[in-house]
Amino acid sequence: QVQLVESGGGLVQPGGSLVLSCAASGADLSISAMGWYRQVPGKERELVARRSVGGSTFVADSVKGRFTISRDNAKKVYLQMDSLKAEDTAIYYCNAVQNDGLEYWGRGTQVTVSS
Repeated sequence: QVQLVESGGGLVQPGGSLVLSCAASGADLSISAMGWYRQVPGKERELVARRSVGGSTFVADSVKGRFTISRDNAKKVYLQMDSLKAEDTAIYYCNAVQNDGLEYWGRGTQVTVSS
């Protein structure tokens, strides 16, 4: 079982920046990929960015050039969010995928972009 704990959400003005962090712990840490999803009420959860242990990276078109995903080891992933817009307001969820395909989710952290 993998536990994911997110931190770093909050309220920021348009054009501002935030960094989200996610730390993984648990008995089995054979994680192949970690990433971030976001969800707003009434919409499906969408993939924002993902980074595999091999280094391959996916970033959604809606945030490309503004958000950067990084991992400093197999257990932590970060999402640097710059030039934030009102439409980035959502609950952001950390996601981890094990080598056997099992997925785990954090509890989510609220990001609100508003003046």
